[in-house]
Amino acid sequence: MTNILEVDAIHTFIGQFHILEGVSLAVPAGSITALLGRNGAGKTTTLRSIIGLNAPRSGRIAFEGSDIHGKTAYAIASLGIGYVPEYRAIFRALTVEENLRIAERSKKDLARRSDLIFGLFPDLKRFYKLPGGQLSGGQQQMLAIARALVPENRLLLIDEPSEGLAPILIESIVDALRQLSAHATILLVEQNFRMASILADRYYILDDGQSVHAGQMADLVQNRELISRYLGAGYAAAVAAPESPAVMPTAQQGA
Repeated sequence: MTNILEVDAIHTFIGQFHILEGVSLAVPAGSITALLGRNGAGKTTTLRSIIGLNAPRSGRIAFEGSDIHGKTAYAIASLGIGYVPEYRAIFRALTVEENLRIAERSKKDLARRSDLIFGLFPDLKRFYKLPGGQLSGGQQQMLAIARALVPENRLLLIDEPSEGLAPILIESIVDALRQLSAHATILLVEQNFRMASILADRYYILDDGQSVHAGQMADLVQNRELISRYLGAGYAAAVAAPESPAVMPTAQQGA
């Protein structure tokens, strides 16, 4: 399978702090790949490095075989990469329609993609003229994801989509992302391990800014020792329980 994204030994600093110390990963086209690790492991910085918001000082990032390291965030996004940040970052004073329209790269984008967007997120059609700040948390997350779908992005970087959501809404997001994976490749950061394990084909684990393990998600689910070592002891006991993706514990706080 061809890799749509390849990250090779990137080192990223934020101010004087060396956050990523040689992160490498590859995302096969048409897959959902989960980026896992405790809080502070470097997952969000990895996504921000890929999209150009925290440019790496060294290493290589390639999208569809072309080097994108050193390009601006705008230039990288224009190649077909969408970014859904943690905590949604919607424009609360703008309507749903306005939030979607500002994501257009051309005036026809929203019209072309509206069937897909409203098929995945019908609430957004019902609340099209409502300000984003009046949406529920789950609806705001739907809007954040939908905004990345307005242009025809081939790769989506999605950061913590279940953060702060009620259980029933997490299940809705799982269903939407599963359907969305038929239209775009997804690199997913998610602290809810059960949710990630249901969605993802492959995984990478980060620890202290380094890539420490990778493989098939089905194999990781069976490896309680690895889960306990890098994600927290609570996972090892809970991962085998036949529960909803909404009730899985989140990764333990780390450095």
